[in-house]
Amino acid sequence: MSSPHDTIVHLLRHGEVHNPDGVLYGRMDGFHLSDLGRAMAEKVAGAIGDRDITHLRVSPLLRAQETAQPLAAARGLDMVSDPRVIESTNVFEGKRFGPGDGAFRRPSTWVHLWNPLRPSWGEPYKEVVARMMAAVEDARDAARGHEAVIVSHQLPIWITRLAVEKRSFLHDPRKRQCTLCSLTSLHYAGDRITQISYSEPAGDLIPTRDKRAPFSAGGAAEEHRP
Repeated sequence: MSSPHDTIVHLLRHGEVHNPDGVLYGRMDGFHLSDLGRAMAEKVAGAIGDRDITHLRVSPLLRAQETAQPLAAARGLDMVSDPRVIESTNVFEGKRFGPGDGAFRRPSTWVHLWNPLRPSWGEPYKEVVARMMAAVEDARDAARGHEAVIVSHQLPIWITRLAVEKRSFLHDPRKRQCTLCSLTSLHYAGDRITQISYSEPAGDLIPTRDKRAPFSAGGAAEEHRP
């Protein structure tokens, strides 16, 4: 039986973005969800809209706000915009940086890739974790004894999970278990995280799981204990 002090904070990645040029959009403004992304957001709202979610915190970027809207409507919640859960900065923002683009063969790229642990191409991972966990703690306090949802982005969610599980930040971006509209859920007993669970309520809408966009990854539902 759950305690009145048990709380779950779900980290929800946004849905598919309309990005016909295939650029690394990062914090660039004006990137809406695609039609499929909107369907993903609706499916997530249908899947978890009957849960005891009492708090909704959202990245200020448009794709996250649009992902949160169906859930906000389903639960009758206001969206709290929080810049602490925004996408990480990246020097390659606005450029094509995926398989077949030849980015890794350009000397201008190499100068930014010397330290994957920091990383040298963007916001330090430790800073990402610090801001994300500050937002997580505020969401947990706001929903104490209930559930909260934070709509964020793949890298901040994945790096936060690595930190909570005390794993190395060194990883292959193509293998992050944080696919579109997935839920990485932090289970609290009081102030202590006791379990991390992962699920993909919109996973069946991802067109081809084997042909992922740059810097994305999939995975099956599972649970971990930190």
